[in-house]
Amino acid sequence: MFAALPFLIFYASFSLLLGIYDARTGLLPDRFTCPLLWGGLLYHQICLPERLPDALWGAIAGYSGFALIYWSYRLRYQKEGLGYGDVKYLAALGAWHCWESLPLLVFLAAMLACGGFGVALLVRGKSALIKPATFWAMAGGGGFHNRLE
Repeated sequence: MFAALPFLIFYASFSLLLGIYDARTGLLPDRFTCPLLWGGLLYHQICLPERLPDALWGAIAGYSGFALIYWSYRLRYQKEGLGYGDVKYLAALGAWHCWESLPLLVFLAAMLACGGFGVALLVRGKSALIKPATFWAMAGGGGFHNRLE
C-alpha cells in the first residue's frame, strides 16, 4: 500500500489541477492529461502488474470512445461538441481505473453535470447556458473511491 501512496497523491493532485484549470479556462491541456495517463499505466506496472492489461485497454477504450464521439460530431456539424482534452482525459482515467470503470465514470460525470447545470440554471437563470462547468475531476474521484472498496 505504501508503494501506491505517491501515485495516489499524484493522481489526486493532477485531477484537482485539471479540474481547476478546466473550470478557469475551459481547457484540459496535454501537459496535464498526458502525465496523468502515463502515471496511471506506471501505477499499474509497479503496484498492480496483473491489472496492467486492463489499464492499457482502459486508456485505449477511453480515448477511442470519446474520439469517435468527437469526430462524429465534428464531421456532422462542422464544429466541436466535445473538446479533445476530454478525449485524452478519459484515456487517462481509463489508465487509472481500467476499462471496466469507464461507463461508470462517464455516467457519474454526466449526472454531476446535469445536477450542476440544474442548480446553475435555478440560481443564475439562462446565463448558466453560456459557460459549461467541468465535472470530470469529481467523477474521477468518485470512480477511484469505487475502486478502493
